[in-house]
Amino acid sequence: MKTPRWIPAAAALVCALLPSAPAADLPRQAPDYTINLAGGKTLTLGQYKGHPVVLAFILTGCSHCQRAIGFLIKDQNEYGPRGLQVLASAIEGNAAAAVPQFLKNFQPAFPVGYSEGQSALDFMQHSVAKIPMMPLMAFLDRQGNIRAQYEGDDPFFGDQLDENLRRQIEALLAMGAPARKSAPKSTAVPRKSTAQ
Repeated sequence: MKTPRWIPAAAALVCALLPSAPAADLPRQAPDYTINLAGGKTLTLGQYKGHPVVLAFILTGCSHCQRAIGFLIKDQNEYGPRGLQVLASAIEGNAAAAVPQFLKNFQPAFPVGYSEGQSALDFMQHSVAKIPMMPLMAFLDRQGNIRAQYEGDDPFFGDQLDENLRRQIEALLAMGAPARKSAPKSTAVPRKSTAQ
């Protein structure tokens, strides 16, 4: 069945009348996020506080997502000893069934699970007026702040994706560990011994 010509025109008009999509606030504190793993286990983003994190939302059959995962496997192997933690969550409707085969095919060096698509869009502060382009990726510092984020239609995912990922990861690692609070110095004056 052919699509009536007015439907694309009407869709374009509706998009033109919608308010422009606000950009996500950056940097911002990331909400905690739960990823379901195979075997009924879960992990939370909060478990990795103190580590720089790359969080990728993917579709298991998406070639752009698979390409990004390939680079992230390499990055996890290289930067993991310096504290980096990559996490990925599939967000398609049948993700629970698709993730085991994805794990078998790609053998990622980091946890890959699944979550509900809307929760990922909320996490990314994705505008309801815009169709999400996959993958979605967020870069979090050691304190759990989202420092950068990208969608699949961003030039970030172009020919220089490998270099762009490395640049973002290096920036996160350069931020260093959170400052430790030192014990307050004693201001008491030492007492003189009265023993003779």
